[in-house]
Amino acid sequence: MLKRIVFGISLITLLLAGCASARAPQQNLIYEEGFVEKQSADQALPAAPREAPAAEHAEGGIGYDSVNTSVTSSERIVLTNVNLGVVVSDPAESMKAIGKMAEGMGGYIVSANLYQTSLASGEEVPQGTITVRVPAEQVSEAVTFIEEQSDKPVEYKNIDSQDVTREYTDLESRLRNLQAAEEQLIEIMNDAYETENVLTVFNELVRVQEQIEVIQGQIKYFEEASRLSAISVNLIPEESVEPLTVAGWQPVGVARDAVQTLINALQGLANVTIWVVLFIIPVLLVIAVPILIIVYILLRWSKHRKQKREIEAAEAEDGKE
Repeated sequence: MLKRIVFGISLITLLLAGCASARAPQQNLIYEEGFVEKQSADQALPAAPREAPAAEHAEGGIGYDSVNTSVTSSERIVLTNVNLGVVVSDPAESMKAIGKMAEGMGGYIVSANLYQTSLASGEEVPQGTITVRVPAEQVSEAVTFIEEQSDKPVEYKNIDSQDVTREYTDLESRLRNLQAAEEQLIEIMNDAYETENVLTVFNELVRVQEQIEVIQGQIKYFEEASRLSAISVNLIPEESVEPLTVAGWQPVGVARDAVQTLINALQGLANVTIWVVLFIIPVLLVIAVPILIIVYILLRWSKHRKQKREIEAAEAEDGKE
């Protein structure tokens, strides 16, 4: 019995090690916060549509049928992300409208942020960002709705699609192999009687179940991200893109450039003044004050010596007379 347990665990360990080394690059996947949720080992993931391969049980060994990992074009797993910059009159209202649109399509709000931003004139206006997820087949409709929130051209629009079919298929293959190994370990542990053997098999079983949970989370992320595409929107206030106005007049051409150049020059002069007052003058004082004190002392000492020599010379003259 002991030989059977040791031999069985050794074969499972070698199988898992080979599977992990063959799929090691998949560990570098990046997951978006809120989609990867750890599941317990006894939960079945409905996302794996293919049945696990049949395991061949033999005395003292474990065998697995080959897995067909081919994917047809109708089963492609594609992740789509959209980034938009839209100029709106009321970012708060537009944010509410976009959130309701996503929920109405069966999606949800991932994040929303409304904050105050300062214009060049010093005026503060609201600006917002919102990220939603909508069904992949309704992305175009959602983007059109967002663009219609403004009567101005879209500032920018980026659409990024990533085909992760190969990664998804590899994860499914790894999951099937790990689940088959889990079944074998459970069977071996049930046949073990000695405490040491039971603990050895149990530790290996826990390690396999942890890997199953991680892969289930990765598969769930791919399914969620491919079913619901992410749309990130930057809601830009109209005030921040309006042309320069002076007392209701909008200078254009040379006049506008001249006014802008004047403003830039005044700003540069103000910056220089601030640097001189707050930095250059204090530094010069720190350097100059000790030097002036030393020079003053030297001058006083030189003057005192000169006066002393004059007095001595006068006394010498008086003595001679």
